[in-house]
Amino acid sequence: MYEMVKGANVGLAGLSEDAGSVTVGLNWRSETGEGDADVSVLLLGPDGKVRDDADFLFYNNPAAADGSVQLLGKTPAEDGNEDRISLDLTALPPEVEYVVVAASRYGGARFGDLDDLRLTLSDRTGEGLARFRIDDAGVESAFVFGEFYRRGGEWKFRAVGQGYESGLAGLATDYGIDVDDSEEAEEAEEGADAGDVSADGGDGAAGPAGTLSGETSPPPGSAGTPAPSPGRSGPVGGLSVTIPAPVAGGQPTPAEAPAAAPDPAPVPTRRPRTARKKITLPKAVKKSLAENDAWPRARLFPAPSLKSDRERESRATSVLLSVMAQIPEFGRRLTAPYGAPAGRMETFTEVTLPNGDLPRRPDGVIRVERAGKLWTALVEVKTNGNPLKSEQVQEYMDIASRRGYEAVITVSNEVALEGRPVVDVKTDGRRKHQVSLWHLSWAEVTHQAQMLIRHEGVGNAAHAWLLHELLHYLQHENSGCHGFQNMGPAWIPVRKSIDDETLCQGDQRAVEVVGSWERLVRQICLRLGGELGQKVLPVWRGKRGEDAHARRSLLADQLCLDGRLHAELRVEGMSGVLALTADLRTGKLRTSMEIPAPEQGYPLSWAKRLVRQLGEAPADVHIETLVEAGAGARGGGGGPRGTLERLRPEPGDILPKDGARITGFRLSLFKGMGAGRGNAASGFIHSVDEAVDRFLSGVVVPLDRRPARRPQRAEPTPAG
Repeated sequence: MYEMVKGANVGLAGLSEDAGSVTVGLNWRSETGEGDADVSVLLLGPDGKVRDDADFLFYNNPAAADGSVQLLGKTPAEDGNEDRISLDLTALPPEVEYVVVAASRYGGARFGDLDDLRLTLSDRTGEGLARFRIDDAGVESAFVFGEFYRRGGEWKFRAVGQGYESGLAGLATDYGIDVDDSEEAEEAEEGADAGDVSADGGDGAAGPAGTLSGETSPPPGSAGTPAPSPGRSGPVGGLSVTIPAPVAGGQPTPAEAPAAAPDPAPVPTRRPRTARKKITLPKAVKKSLAENDAWPRARLFPAPSLKSDRERESRATSVLLSVMAQIPEFGRRLTAPYGAPAGRMETFTEVTLPNGDLPRRPDGVIRVERAGKLWTALVEVKTNGNPLKSEQVQEYMDIASRRGYEAVITVSNEVALEGRPVVDVKTDGRRKHQVSLWHLSWAEVTHQAQMLIRHEGVGNAAHAWLLHELLHYLQHENSGCHGFQNMGPAWIPVRKSIDDETLCQGDQRAVEVVGSWERLVRQICLRLGGELGQKVLPVWRGKRGEDAHARRSLLADQLCLDGRLHAELRVEGMSGVLALTADLRTGKLRTSMEIPAPEQGYPLSWAKRLVRQLGEAPADVHIETLVEAGAGARGGGGGPRGTLERLRPEPGDILPKDGARITGFRLSLFKGMGAGRGNAASGFIHSVDEAVDRFLSGVVVPLDRRPARRPQRAEPTPAG
């Protein structure tokens, strides 16, 4: 076994011919036998930072979605326990350049209290490849043991052995992970005006919350010198860092001149988000004190009185921007993708900006201050399906460029498509200051509010109540903030042309319908994600690297041939892919999902178990057996089929009579398709939403619910 010293590196290919998949073991022991630590793995991009929170693997997120990393837990070893990690380096996405292996301790415990700290590396067969012992641990409460990194098309391993006094919070921020206050800090801040956060990053540039700031980033894999304790400045990876401290909000500053940042105050220790916060939902509603049940409750953001588009637009702008400024988690979620730092946010509406002889009044302005530096954006809002105007947005882009703003953000019911801007503007490359144009759909705003309030939680009850009021407003019929709600003017002509069989390939109207269909699918993903608390993403089949516009043109040509719109949704945690097909010729919607056949057991047992699992599903669920192609199957792989109502008495009817090998089952529901292009109850969009919801509640939920096990009959005991 190759013995490594601190700072040494070695190519895995030189250690073993079978090093594409390796197992990492972390060992330690203590005199009392009670010392322990938590293992974590971080997947980093070329910049040495995580791409998102999913790249942080720990005990509450023990496996990567693609299976490349799995925390296997503790196993008994000859002198204690060993924490083991499985790494399939061949399955890692190409954008992952570094894999950091670390561990942390809590409650004031330090790694210096543990003995025999070491990392061992084994290949797929279990043969030991390398070992790295750490003998200089002291007051650190988090430790980077080592890292894997790509060089010249192969993977190498480096023995790091660097620690952090500030624990996992210091380690996490070093690699670009947002951190949350500990429970004690949250309780201390309860009731305070916690809308603002600021940090002093030294001379460096402002960065995201919980990340370090500086002129240069530390080289990936170098944890640097031990991090300072929270609330004090000190070197981390060669940079100066101060853990952000809360700043009292509520004191407005002029729209063009930021107030001086107050001196940071000591705060309790910050921890990374290693567990979901407690969701602060309002308590159960008690018996109403209303004299009449029809009395409506008073709302913070009333919507029934809104009558005109101008009123809706003005109210929606003010509601959205004010909640963003008052709830840091919410404001950060909406602005971080556009390059805004985590800092003290202030928002303004109906501001006046000079523009020649005619001053302009954008709907809003967002200003975020961090470490004395300012990030600013103009906001243009539309509601009730009203389109954004190119000339108006172009004018705001020019104003933002002249005044040094970083971005223009448009908000409307429209859902942006990949490779296709919502509104066309021209960028003047001669300007020294370039401005980014971003689009935010009302569906995305609703999604982020739902994720916070229903699944992840916010800092205090007042913020939770604000989010509830915001959601009530967004979902009110008068708000005009209902997301994508019109399939466009080409919808009716294309449907008629399909009925008449006169729609030809290359017809631009078919491309427009395919684009509207994609917007609807993306909005369904946002809605389901907010309701389920899981990632829901569209799956677009096509060649790798294929241009999005070219893909839509191919789908439009296919629509001309078969008259169908097709999409697939991948729901995190769901065993199969949810397929959705709209047949414009028959006027039918089909929602379906394929599930693989079990690896063990007999086909008749599989059929009985499937019918039993679907005991609460609708009787019109259509079940089709999938058989191996070329094994005597009809229709190129399709086997017997029937409705659940017919199969409940005789599950064996779903089995192929010729003994063909079963590969799985396809479950489907059919529904009539709405004709209108809008979002009315009789419209196409409403019928698609209903079809997806019915399939999830009627098929997916019963399928995932484990059937109760039958009690085993006790064997009779012989007398005497």
